[in-house]
Amino acid sequence: IEELLKADIERVILSTAAVENPELVKEACHKFRESIIVSIDAREGYIATHGWRQETELTAIEVAKSMVRLGVRRFIYTDITRDGTLTEPNFTAIAELIDAIGLPVIAAGGISSVNHLRVLRKLGAEGAIVGKALYTGDINLKQALAALSQM
Repeated sequence: IEELLKADIERVILSTAAVENPELVKEACHKFRESIIVSIDAREGYIATHGWRQETELTAIEVAKSMVRLGVRRFIYTDITRDGTLTEPNFTAIAELIDAIGLPVIAAGGISSVNHLRVLRKLGAEGAIVGKALYTGDINLKQALAALSQM
């Protein structure tokens, strides 16, 4: 982590490593503070690790709360079942997570319209990861930024 941050990388995202090694998270947060982000990757509300291939019995909210206690101050939330589908984000799960931890959350999975981005902003999401919708043209980046700047 230290080598990455010394190489002018501003943030390091931990996912499986965070779930499997909470002590690493605690030490990293103590030393690097806001530079550490934990990615909460969930399927049906439960954490998946190892590239989303291994499911756990840990809930997304349970893991997020434990990470907050370790010092994490920013999260990414991905609903695995919606990632790349262009359906819509799991607004309910995102809102529940934001309410549960009260910290910045970047939402991912299923985002396919500027309206989705507006709803996420209203829910309190700090940001959104938009991938496939940019490639397919479902979201025009300039138009999305203009629309969100008016909120």
